[in-house]
Amino acid sequence: MPENKTLLANGVAATMAGPGYGFIADAAIACENGRILWVGKRTECPPSFKSFLEHDLAGRLVTPALIDCHTHIVHGGNRANEFEMRLKGATYEEVARAGGGIISTVKATRNATVDELVEWALPRIDAMIAEGVSVIEIKSGYGLDRETELNMLRAARRIPSFRQVKAVTSFLGAHAIPPEYKNRADAYIDDVCIPALKAAHAEGLVDAVDGFCEGIAFSISQIARVFDVAKSLGLLVKLHAEQLSNLHGGKLAASYGAMSAEHLEYIDEDGVAAMAKAGMVATILPGAFYTLQEKQAPPIDLFRKHNVPMAISTDMNPGSSPLSSMLLAMNMACTLFRMTPEEALAGTTINAAKALRLKDHGTITVGNVANFAIWNVKHPAELSYRIGFNPLHERLIGSLS
Repeated sequence: MPENKTLLANGVAATMAGPGYGFIADAAIACENGRILWVGKRTECPPSFKSFLEHDLAGRLVTPALIDCHTHIVHGGNRANEFEMRLKGATYEEVARAGGGIISTVKATRNATVDELVEWALPRIDAMIAEGVSVIEIKSGYGLDRETELNMLRAARRIPSFRQVKAVTSFLGAHAIPPEYKNRADAYIDDVCIPALKAAHAEGLVDAVDGFCEGIAFSISQIARVFDVAKSLGLLVKLHAEQLSNLHGGKLAASYGAMSAEHLEYIDEDGVAAMAKAGMVATILPGAFYTLQEKQAPPIDLFRKHNVPMAISTDMNPGSSPLSSMLLAMNMACTLFRMTPEEALAGTTINAAKALRLKDHGTITVGNVANFAIWNVKHPAELSYRIGFNPLHERLIGSLS
């Protein structure tokens, strides 16, 4: 949106600032210097805004630009060969013995330069931008040594220099145990994870701290040690929790005032209630559920019962969710988990912004950034309804602050 003063008009708006999508049938949106000045019915537009350069929506739908609040989009290599091996009958152990699994991604990422990590991430980011995304959260976690974890975050910080997108970074040093620390998770936390976190923070590379609390990853006590350091550095936290079992990671995250907890297929009502009390967001990741052919869905009704906001993300990663389509993630959330189309759009706008603590994103509201997605549809439910179809007409970016 290059003009300083712009009036979007002659369209329908899903502002996401109220019930029923915050829908306005004949909308106008006045913007100046990348911020929203006014939004409402076109017939009620104040005269002072009618001199703004009009951007004719031609009856199209306008929504807030989408936000992908959980990705591992910066990494080396891919695991397509493992996908094929599994479909031919190979077990997880056989794939791992052949050099596959997360270790193959770690190896490829450790062998990459920062420039290469950026280069490889850009096509995946382009796919997201093409579906109206303006903000992408990007995690480390495939280095599992000090320098590579830093390089992943350095690459993430460079992304906005190459693409018109906001990148929010999360340090995920507590993602997996590297082979050199096999059966020595505590030593890895002490020797690598915590020192790397401190170094990344000192370099200004970290917006939040994440972890993977699961039987195949790290325990409650180990994650707590990382979160204690994060808290001492003044950093917000979030957590991969209850994906494969219930270790009560959601309650742990809540005790630290976490921004969000992710996956959550096995969380119980006590955990959901703790999240609600802490003001957390539940980030729903249907891509991993689909790819791993999981059977237990996240307790959507419990999140509704306790008024826990639900975000939706691609969880874009080379192993369990090689998904770069936010629109498909929205459809999956509806078809696999019985979320409504309104919940799906809220999950990729207002609630995704809440999951990243971006107070001026996610709704078409006065004072918010003027970042919009314009769609060749008449009703927002169409965004979740179609499969493999991208109705984006254009993405208007007024501000990435």
